[in-house]
Amino acid sequence: MNWILTLAIVVLMGFVVYSLVRGIVAFLQTTKIDLENQENEAHIAEMHARQNKMMFNRVKYQALAIVAVVILLAINS
Repeated sequence: MNWILTLAIVVLMGFVVYSLVRGIVAFLQTTKIDLENQENEAHIAEMHARQNKMMFNRVKYQALAIVAVVILLAINS
């Protein structure tokens, strides 16, 4: 059981890093678009939505990783 929870924690940490990087990339692209031209509001809104989605995913995966750690600690106590 410990191996399964440890593997789940590692996988969830990978998802957190992936979501964080994707969110930062979306943020940087949004900033670049904002600086280059102000006229493309639809594309900017799409990039903001992607950024919000990635950051929400990061929080969700962090919460799941914390739950897995709590379960692992409860089992081993």
